[in-house]
Amino acid sequence: MKYKIVAIPILAALAIFIISYTTMEKSSDEKPVVAENVKKAPKTTKAKVKKKPKIKSSSEVYKSNDKPSPAEEDDDDEKSTTTVAENTTIVNVLTNKVNNYALENNMSTDYCFLVDMSLPSGRNRFFIYDLRRNSIVYKGLVSHGSCNETFIARPRFSNDSKSGCSSLGKYKVGEFYKGKYGKSFRLYGLDNCNSNAYKRAVVIHGYDCVPDQEIYPRVLCNSLGCVMVSYKFFNKISQIISKTDKPIVLWVYQ
Repeated sequence: MKYKIVAIPILAALAIFIISYTTMEKSSDEKPVVAENVKKAPKTTKAKVKKKPKIKSSSEVYKSNDKPSPAEEDDDDEKSTTTVAENTTIVNVLTNKVNNYALENNMSTDYCFLVDMSLPSGRNRFFIYDLRRNSIVYKGLVSHGSCNETFIARPRFSNDSKSGCSSLGKYKVGEFYKGKYGKSFRLYGLDNCNSNAYKRAVVIHGYDCVPDQEIYPRVLCNSLGCVMVSYKFFNKISQIISKTDKPIVLWVYQ
């Protein structure tokens, strides 16, 4: 009986030890599994989404990338002036009319002079035009009349004898003479809008306030209604006139 009573607590203690050891072993086996699962679990942070590049509108592209430099803008201005002078429909119409008028009135069909008063005064707007080649050979600055005011930036037109204004229309380039402003060519108005040109002493002459090169956006000095150019350009006009046996038509238009 004694041995049985002693054996029972020993067996009980042994059973408790085995159970607790087994539990500890299981718990120690489970810990690495839990840790491994945590390491392999995917991160829950938000993935970065690449933004699509913004497509610029045509106006935005022009503003950011295609804006011309000041030099390019100047080049564009020069091209636009050339286009206005050489390639517009009105010039083709006028030169055809000049050629027909010259044939009918025994005037030169080699050259004509065109003055485009729609252009700013700082731009070349006197064009010496070769009718046979259908091209401009020279171009230069030309003043418009002050209309008896101190200065006007844009031309006004009148045929009145004391207006001091420029007159639109066709002219016959007349004889050479030396007058108040030196070397000059007389002009004879061929239309009702410029019929008083000879009486008004409206002529082609040079003057030192007119430069040889364009000055735009600045404006040019005014005349008293005469076709006033630089001395250098006046010499080119004289050379062309000396080449022709017949009078040349000058047409002032707007």
